[in-house]
Amino acid sequence: MIFKSKKPDVDLPDTDLSSVVMRHAEALADEPALIDGTSGRTLTYSQLNTQINLFATGLQHRGFNKGDVMAVFCPNCPEYAVIFLGVAKAGGVNTTVNSLYSEQDLVHQFTDSGARFLITIPQFLDRAMPAANQVGIEEIFVLGEAEGCTPFTELLNNDGNLQAVDIDPHKDLVALPYSSGTTGLSKGVMLTHANLIANMVLTCEMNLMKEGDRMIGVLPFFHIYGMVLILNLAIYRGVPLVTIPRFDLELFLEVIQNYRITSLNLVPPLILALAKQPIVDNYDLSSVRIIGSGAAPLGQELEKACSDRLGCDMYQGYGLTECSGASHVNIAPVPPEKLGSVGPVIPNTESKLIDPETGAELGPNERGEVCLRGPHIMVGYLNNEEATRGCIDEDGWFHTGDIGYADDDGYFYIVDRVKELIKYKGYQVAPAELEALLVSHPAIADAAVIPSPSEEAGEVPKAFVVLKSAITPEEILEFVAAEVAPHKKVRLIEIVDQIPKSASGKILRRILVDQERERLKAAD
Repeated sequence: MIFKSKKPDVDLPDTDLSSVVMRHAEALADEPALIDGTSGRTLTYSQLNTQINLFATGLQHRGFNKGDVMAVFCPNCPEYAVIFLGVAKAGGVNTTVNSLYSEQDLVHQFTDSGARFLITIPQFLDRAMPAANQVGIEEIFVLGEAEGCTPFTELLNNDGNLQAVDIDPHKDLVALPYSSGTTGLSKGVMLTHANLIANMVLTCEMNLMKEGDRMIGVLPFFHIYGMVLILNLAIYRGVPLVTIPRFDLELFLEVIQNYRITSLNLVPPLILALAKQPIVDNYDLSSVRIIGSGAAPLGQELEKACSDRLGCDMYQGYGLTECSGASHVNIAPVPPEKLGSVGPVIPNTESKLIDPETGAELGPNERGEVCLRGPHIMVGYLNNEEATRGCIDEDGWFHTGDIGYADDDGYFYIVDRVKELIKYKGYQVAPAELEALLVSHPAIADAAVIPSPSEEAGEVPKAFVVLKSAITPEEILEFVAAEVAPHKKVRLIEIVDQIPKSASGKILRRILVDQERERLKAAD
């Protein structure tokens, strides 16, 4: 069965990304577009528009041509929009880089993407400089000043006489983010102007912004969620965006309070903090009217706990880098019976579920792999035709690798990754389901579940748990056992100080799996 949106299809702009994102530049000329949450420094729409044009012109003066790649290795700040949209306006490609990357990670992405130029900050140069020198980056630009680098401001020092670039939005790439790499080396995801425009425009149809809304940019802009659904979308919608360079809970809460933020786009670890951290009570968060969650599954208990504590609407969405952002978005206020759902599919998009082993198409309430088809699906993986063929079939369906189901009303629920399912005596156990249950306990602050090898069962669920208050492993095991079917019981518990996660909030299970493998090897 093919599931479609409950909303009508939308006519999509057939032009370049910068033109679409900056549609309000003239009407909102003196209004704030971007605000640095730490300093209050502001870029109005007029200033942003001017700097984008100057930046694109400055690149052209340095021989940066259509199709050339700029590596963007920066934290969240107002200039990120200038860089991203300036590169786009010049016909270039942004390869956005994880702020936590090591020198070797940088070497891989710089090399694989074919980046000509790099823009970063002085604090990242200890990693960026040696990596750039190793792969032959032609010029390094820096926000501020640093020896051996060209100041960002030099790129703005020109007459703004930009030579027009002929951009085909359906063929020309504008973004080359790299997938999280939780399963091996990260891969470059080729996204066109039309891909990003489609996702930005279509997701706007699900939860409308209101006059006076303000958004916060705490999720990293290098990630597809922050890039499309926060940074570009806020400017496109004409909503002021307050940026934070890195996540710090007190700073995050302070910015929400001081700037009267109304709309939060978050990931489960941040929602967990809002729901459970005592410090939240020290701040006035009454301005928050709506919270969206994505990037990883969120249990309905945690969704309700956060919503109740802040007294706001809350919704979940689902998507991937390969679909330029979101493919499913719930609509707030979410009916109580739909809590835990990522919602129906967005307009202009199709979704279906298939049996991961046979490929047979499934119907409502049958669990299977989620597949997508729409105008926001990537061109493919850069330099990796085999991986592209492995996930996009001849009919244009993108196979997500995620397990889920849809109810009779077409609301989707994401259960887990195909490759992360635990096989206990032949039964499939979803780690995310157990993690959602574990963090619903008041004594547990965070949790991750992995498969632990077992001679008898093949694999058993093992939980890594961060405690909020005193509780014994035995009590945790009993709590889970009382709530789940026998084959889903957690069999092993390890108390830890923190759960390893990517910058986008996804649990890095491979790190825990490797640790477990080493533990078992040492035990032998």
